[in-house]
Amino acid sequence: MIDQHPCPDLPRPAYLVRLGLRFCAVLAVVGLAVLGFDWLQTQIVRLEQDAALRAMSGLMVAVLILYAIVLATPFVPGVEIGVALLIIQGAKAAPFVYLATVCGLSLAFVIGQYVSLLWLIGLLRGLRLHRLAGWLDRVDGLARADRLRLLQQKMPAWLAPVFLRFRYVTVALAINTPGNIAVGGGGGIMLVAGLSRLFGTTATLLVIALATAPVPLAVWLWGVDVVR
Repeated sequence: MIDQHPCPDLPRPAYLVRLGLRFCAVLAVVGLAVLGFDWLQTQIVRLEQDAALRAMSGLMVAVLILYAIVLATPFVPGVEIGVALLIIQGAKAAPFVYLATVCGLSLAFVIGQYVSLLWLIGLLRGLRLHRLAGWLDRVDGLARADRLRLLQQKMPAWLAPVFLRFRYVTVALAINTPGNIAVGGGGGIMLVAGLSRLFGTTATLLVIALATAPVPLAVWLWGVDVVR
């Protein structure tokens, strides 16, 4: 039984209305992400079936822009979409798919890096996600060294030294690991990396650029057979 709601300054009906609106906003964002993903899959199928469409640069530009946005969304298998585009379009599309991949992952990181933690904490508390809000509240305001020590306390003893010393390498491996959608996908991984405030912006963008280069570069040099 809840004796009082988390916003004592608001009457309970007003608080419930505000909570409902926040949930609706979150659901709307999720719904838009799902619709965008479905549209993207449909267009990829059309590109695969119709050679004339593959020559339409306008459609490809729209697909690549939406691919970058979808890739930045947590728990969306955006990398698989990128591979499908490489297979369908061939070597000539590799530089553009690579650029869209870098932009999508960078967008997720930058959002996490520069979003106000105080605003996010307030949003999470409004959605009754008090545990996650409490963790971010502890992190907010800590120096990077203190955040590293806090993270070390939360991680398994064998993993903490590896991650803390080679965290950029760990992120690079994570976004290239098959099945990483189980831990948020590339977008989710980079969003959390940004929220942690443990990564420098310039260094991380360079890591993203290098980590996502091998597959598009291989397709560009040797053709789509390398990813079939």
